[in-house]
Amino acid sequence: MTLTLQLGDVTIHRIIEDESPFEEARKFLPALSEEMLAENRHWMAPAALDADDKLIFCMQSYIVQTPHKTVLIDTCVGNDKDRPGRPNWHQQKGDRYMRAFANAGFVVDDIDVVMCTHLHVDHVGWNTRLENGAWVPTFPNARYLFADQELAYWTARHAQTPNPVLVDSVLPIIAAGRADIVQSDHALDDHIRLMSTPGHTPDHFAVQIGRGRTDAVMTGDLIHTPLQARYPELAMRGDTDPALGIATRRSFLETYCDTNTICCTAHFPSPSLMRVKPWGNGFRCDAAS
Repeated sequence: MTLTLQLGDVTIHRIIEDESPFEEARKFLPALSEEMLAENRHWMAPAALDADDKLIFCMQSYIVQTPHKTVLIDTCVGNDKDRPGRPNWHQQKGDRYMRAFANAGFVVDDIDVVMCTHLHVDHVGWNTRLENGAWVPTFPNARYLFADQELAYWTARHAQTPNPVLVDSVLPIIAAGRADIVQSDHALDDHIRLMSTPGHTPDHFAVQIGRGRTDAVMTGDLIHTPLQARYPELAMRGDTDPALGIATRRSFLETYCDTNTICCTAHFPSPSLMRVKPWGNGFRCDAAS
């Protein structure tokens, strides 16, 4: 299993919280027909599709070490969070995430910046940890970067209907004075740049890595499964703007198709590190070697 990638003066580490069957493909991708699934089952299974047609998902973060900073991108599900809609995530007590951190040679104090590509439950969970009944920043030395329009969107929705994810994993960061609210084309430094990729959420961003060129890009949730590369028109059921998400996904795949850029996917099964190639009217994602 590939957990570390060296690209010039940048090192990328995968920090895996879980890798397991997630949801039936045709439920997750409502436009996916039985015929389309049947046509692609042979190359999806068993790595990306199990015997019950559930998509295999990896829940993971990426630690990016540059000459300047140590950056954590997305923070998975987290522990001790009330997630009754997802029994596997509800009041999770696992130690796999922090063991993976330690195995990669890090402690929480090492992180300089935390970036959340968007504010969904499985991308912000380890932002905070429970301490004496209060949610506090897990990474005490880090600045946490949130996209301005993304934060505004979820804050407005929270004002109408309370959002526990915001309450336990985002608002405590702001209250602690650790948040930097930026635009989704923000450049952190000469090695790390945000790339606006809206559709899955209103102000979702990807993260480009590399000095003077894009050696790697963290996709976030602009794409969830290799099936969406083969068929970019397959929107997942929770996209806030499915049509925009489709356009963003195709544009992204076209941009990196037949290039040396490695796409570090959020949820593809291991090895998760891919290069994009053409495939008919769509694309395929080949494991990066």
